Amino acid sequence: MKRTIVITGGTGFLAGILAKHFSAQNDRVFLLTRNPRPSDKHIQYVAWDGESRGTWEKVLEGSDVVINMAGKSVDCRYHRKNKKAILASRINATKVIGTAIQVCKNPPKIWLNSSSATIYRHIFNRPMDEYTGEIGSGFSVDVCRSWEKSCLAFNTPRTRKVLLRTAMVLGHEGGVLPTLTTLVKARLGGKMGSGHQYVSWIHQHDFLNAIEFIIRDNTISGACNLSSPIPISNKQFMQSLRDHYGIALGIPHIKPILEVGALLLQTETELILKSRRVIPGKLLQQGYQFKYPSINQALAQLIS
Repeated sequence: MKRTIVITGGTGFLAGILAKHFSAQNDRVFLLTRNPRPSDKHIQYVAWDGESRGTWEKVLEGSDVVINMAGKSVDCRYHRKNKKAILASRINATKVIGTAIQVCKNPPKIWLNSSSATIYRHIFNRPMDEYTGEIGSGFSVDVCRSWEKSCLAFNTPRTRKVLLRTAMVLGHEGGVLPTLTTLVKARLGGKMGSGHQYVSWIHQHDFLNAIEFIIRDNTISGACNLSSPIPISNKQFMQSLRDHYGIALGIPHIKPILEVGALLLQTETELILKSRRVIPGKLLQQGYQFKYPSINQALAQLIS
């Protein structure tokens, strides 16, 4: 049956591929954005500011799914102003959605609220799942904890809530893969830092299919890791990417060079130096079958 899907996050990478995915199935899609464009037969763009209640709430009434992907990009320098904006954009959007759901006469069946796999601590020696994973510390982790807490604080007895602890999503249309591809083609795609840090990732196809799986499986709630079951080291990741482009040389980047580059590009080295060894325990337990579980399978499809 045709569903009503409400997505926040404007024209961001993940919100965009979600909107296209659901509209391709003839679902009714509402995309909440600060900069609405003219609606078409597939996607209806609705204005909201991510901070306050308004007429946008009407689209939640009787909807099937709400997916909150709103939040300022973390690809920036972590100075005081940006830190404040990163946290506030996530907390405010979550709070207004939760409030709107609570006042619905016929609330959404499920609320998927974005989080991040970076909530787990920097680790090398064992994988982190939803059951035994250890929460880390620091600014990024604190943001994730506050983000999840703000969602869980709402009492929504008729709306199932799932916290999407998403790893790096690899896709054609955005995210980190185009940037890494540019480095590889310029012969700059060597290991970053020690190269031993783990990279947790998920193919765009599995990201979308896992969300469909979560929507259908009424037993899934709370934190859910969206990541491949096979995280690999940064050195292995960059080697695989070079191999798929047939490029042997990849100049490595020691930490001091990365720090200078991050400053020039106005980003943070944490995004590539933190070791994230995350696995999707809950999805695997519930029987989700990954189409692209290994990095070589994923890159073969993406690059072809």
